Amino acid sequence: MTILTDILARKQEEVEQERKSAPLQELETLATTMSPAPDFIAAITDKTKHTPRLIAEIKQRSPSKGLLCEDFDPITLAKTYATNGASAISVLTDEYFFGGSINHLQSISKLDAGLPLLRKDFIFDRYQLLQARIAGASAALLIVAMLEATVLRELITAAAELGLSALVEVHNLRELEIALSTDTQIIGINNRNLHTFDTSLDVTTTLRSHIPPEICIIAESGIHTIADVSRLTELQIDAMLIGEGLVTAPDIASKVRELTQG
Repeated sequence: MTILTDILARKQEEVEQERKSAPLQELETLATTMSPAPDFIAAITDKTKHTPRLIAEIKQRSPSKGLLCEDFDPITLAKTYATNGASAISVLTDEYFFGGSINHLQSISKLDAGLPLLRKDFIFDRYQLLQARIAGASAALLIVAMLEATVLRELITAAAELGLSALVEVHNLRELEIALSTDTQIIGINNRNLHTFDTSLDVTTTLRSHIPPEICIIAESGIHTIADVSRLTELQIDAMLIGEGLVTAPDIASKVRELTQG
């Protein structure tokens, strides 16, 4: 069993339990009462800006690296990101593998920092999109590697109906072809192999030329240095999602400024 299939199996069990405590119809009703969230795509696309916009991630640990941030405080992290140049914030909400929580997303949303929030999790059901919307997210991650094409299309449609942008994540050309067969407006190129958790920016380099200019492109994972940012700038990437490279920095605020002002 790979890491991804292990995570998905666990996630399916979790969602089944969550449905018992908060039924689907209850969430459907709550979602209709939510005010519009900040525009995710507008925040991360600016053709006048030379370097890619930063989506800074709230991340405590990972299955491959273990604990990344000992003094983990999602609220303090979010404030640091918001005041030092991030354009959006990604909140990992998986608890078992990444130390996240949907409550982190909700608490950060209540800060009203003006930045759109991405729910980063292993989403396979409308129920999870409703959770994201109610917690204040502007966008939700959809991973092609773990979704059938028909389910992916259904979730993209459901996200749009709920006022969420769908960040459709790919890792190779086959997954990219599936993503491009949908009506997604955002494609995330994950440089991390979700089966082995190895990373390489060569993934972004390889896939970039196959993506039409009207699609918003986000590079994810394996981005740590100004040299990495320069490489993404040359590839005309709209935004970069960085987690580990920020939360492991000795001075997170300085690292955010370094990567956004290059």
